[in-house]
Amino acid sequence: MRMALASKAKILGIIPARWGSTRFPGKPLHLIAGKPLVQHVWDRCQLCKNLDSVVVATDDQRIADAVEAFGGQVALTASDHPSGTDRIAEVAKQADCTHVINIQGDEPLISPDLIDELAQTLIDQDDCEMVTAANPIRFEDPEFNDPNVVKVVLDHHGQALYFSRSPLPFTRNPEPDLQILRHKGIYGFSRDFLLQFVKWPPSALERCEQLEQLRALENGAKINVIITSDDSPGIDTLEQADILNRQFLTE
Repeated sequence: MRMALASKAKILGIIPARWGSTRFPGKPLHLIAGKPLVQHVWDRCQLCKNLDSVVVATDDQRIADAVEAFGGQVALTASDHPSGTDRIAEVAKQADCTHVINIQGDEPLISPDLIDELAQTLIDQDDCEMVTAANPIRFEDPEFNDPNVVKVVLDHHGQALYFSRSPLPFTRNPEPDLQILRHKGIYGFSRDFLLQFVKWPPSALERCEQLEQLRALENGAKINVIITSDDSPGIDTLEQADILNRQFLTE
């Protein structure tokens, strides 16, 4: 991995990984094409040009041992974090970095170019506190009405107005020029903003929708949103992991 930018910025990629997923316990170590799921994410990060370093943040020794076995860097964190964001903040607080990219540990096909684009945005825009990504979908797509798929609407400057599990926007009057966006769960932060974010208590909208990013909006923060063609899926269930495993094995 190399740093492609002549900049004082130091970008740390953090992959949060926990054992106790309600729907899929032990997910980070589930084997896909012979490698743990978290290793696939790690390998994608090694293709990035704008990350200075990458670390897996976990509270589970089994995950830590597996990461070290494939040559990855790991940070053991407290076990009582309410979210992955709190987990990465613990690591960032001790790290020598200016910015952090939170790379979900269950997206084995995440685009390295997208990670680099988030990092580039943080470096280029001095006032950028938080950045995320979204990919286009259509009103007629099943995802539009799926509460497990988060939607986002933007202002004219590419910043988030709102995120929701509900269909967003409501189509009382269909507008052909309106872009419908599915939110991708990858985030970039300035280190200072991340450490401030986790000090705020969960907000009312966040608790209602179960979406952490609404805490940032309710506290007046701006969230830049990159539009991407990367529609790589996250792995939430064993069935999804098995489908991906078959895809790897047939390629």
